[in-house]
Amino acid sequence: MPKRTVGCALPEALPPGGPPRKRPTWDPRHKPCIPTVAVDGATAHHSLRALLALADQLAFLNCASPGENVAVIEHLLAICFASGTCPSSDDEWRTWVIGRHNLAPAAAWLARQPDDSWDLFHPTSPLVQNSQLAADLDESGTGTAQLIIEHAGDYNQHFDHHHLALDNPLPAAHAFRATLTQHVYGPYGRARMSGKQLGAAVTNLAAGRLTPRIRVVALGQTLGETLRLNLYPPHGPEGTLNTSWTTGMAERRTFREKAKPRVPRGPADLHSALGRSVLLHAGHGPHGQIVVDRVLIGAGELLELDPDLHLQDAVFSKTTNGTKKPLWPSPSRALWQEAHALYSAVRDDRTGLYARLRSLPYERKGVGAPYQLWAVGLLANKTLPVAWTQGAYPYAPGMAAHLYRASRRGSDIAEHIARSLKNAAILAAETAFPAVRAADEAGQVARLDARSAFWPAAENPFHELLDEVIDRGPEDDDPVSEPLIAYASRLMTTARTQMFQHLDTLPPNDRNHRARARAIARFDQDMSGDWAPAELRGEIARD
Repeated sequence: MPKRTVGCALPEALPPGGPPRKRPTWDPRHKPCIPTVAVDGATAHHSLRALLALADQLAFLNCASPGENVAVIEHLLAICFASGTCPSSDDEWRTWVIGRHNLAPAAAWLARQPDDSWDLFHPTSPLVQNSQLAADLDESGTGTAQLIIEHAGDYNQHFDHHHLALDNPLPAAHAFRATLTQHVYGPYGRARMSGKQLGAAVTNLAAGRLTPRIRVVALGQTLGETLRLNLYPPHGPEGTLNTSWTTGMAERRTFREKAKPRVPRGPADLHSALGRSVLLHAGHGPHGQIVVDRVLIGAGELLELDPDLHLQDAVFSKTTNGTKKPLWPSPSRALWQEAHALYSAVRDDRTGLYARLRSLPYERKGVGAPYQLWAVGLLANKTLPVAWTQGAYPYAPGMAAHLYRASRRGSDIAEHIARSLKNAAILAAETAFPAVRAADEAGQVARLDARSAFWPAAENPFHELLDEVIDRGPEDDDPVSEPLIAYASRLMTTARTQMFQHLDTLPPNDRNHRARARAIARFDQDMSGDWAPAELRGEIARD
């Protein structure tokens, strides 16, 4: 097994006769730790300093998951704010975006910071960690699986078979990115550690700052443009970067009592908030490289967030009981079906990210949208993360109303077709299986229901619809109606084919032929009836 250096203790010596091993150090400011894609398509890993210095030569990040990409963006935004590299007003923000303001000052600021503040394995102030967990690490520390959300599940059950105790050391760069992701997306639940040392509250894991909602990131053509689009004028001081639990903040929460949420002290504090107490155990790989071989995770900070100040990217929606809350990840409704909510925010919001996006000028340069609204969420079943959900939706200034109409009508058309497929399946099942037991009825309908095939097939046509609206441009008086009619026809053809395939599973006999005929007739009636969206009849909707 590789030699280990225990938590914050003195470094372990090599066998007699060898020199003492130095304490491991690892600094993401200088280490190539973030995977990226350059504008020319080349892939490489860059340090934090290089990301900021070369931001306009890089297309985007290329991390292991959408959530990890978001977490790194959050950290880069925090660095920009902490260094003062941020616009002071909405007018200056617009000037920065149009003029491609250089982010190199943030890289220079980062280089001037004390080395001890950026050491991932510092004994008392490890980067983005809580050294107070050191006393519990030997007893409660586990394998690295619990650090990675896709592996950890609810920290108890592992849906991809990565066991907690599995000895699977992580490269330091991977562990650093996974720790950033835990801070913003960690699920709520119970920590796998005792509260004897720090207090019982250390085992109560609250949901991360972004876990309950959809995070929307405005994407530009380069990483630099993306950062400029998502920076914003601070309301008050920029705040201090949270480099470690034991530094920076005058007073952190304790774990002897229930935590009281605190108000972020500026955007740098907000975007670097330590949503988990984490401690990484350093080891050495077979070739002497620094790895993380054990991890301990406990409760972190709780923030009191003001929707206007701290949720500028959030798109608010109403729940079934009328409660207004930020758009949330749904296991039953794909993100693209909610794209109209994003365009509605750009069209109507008077302040915040979407109002700033609306204020940008638009100079057409070839085909395609200059910006994308990238929505990311974590689907979870209570305490158990299930999957990442994401979608990127094109945006061009001056076209918010057109894109809203296209996305809303496009979603309505898809939902009408899906309901029609369900109606056809129910009618077919009632005809084919008239004496079915109540307990078996749902299963018989499900085998004839083509919705499970329809919904995935509908997503690409939806994105192509939005792209065509963008390509027609604001110069077109009505860039939406014709593409919507073509989109509706395409979805209807796809749905009919999928319905036939499901009905073909019925054995050939008179009753089943009758079931098939009734289902097809009902579907066609739903497509051509007055209650159907006009586009399904080849008509322009008047709305």
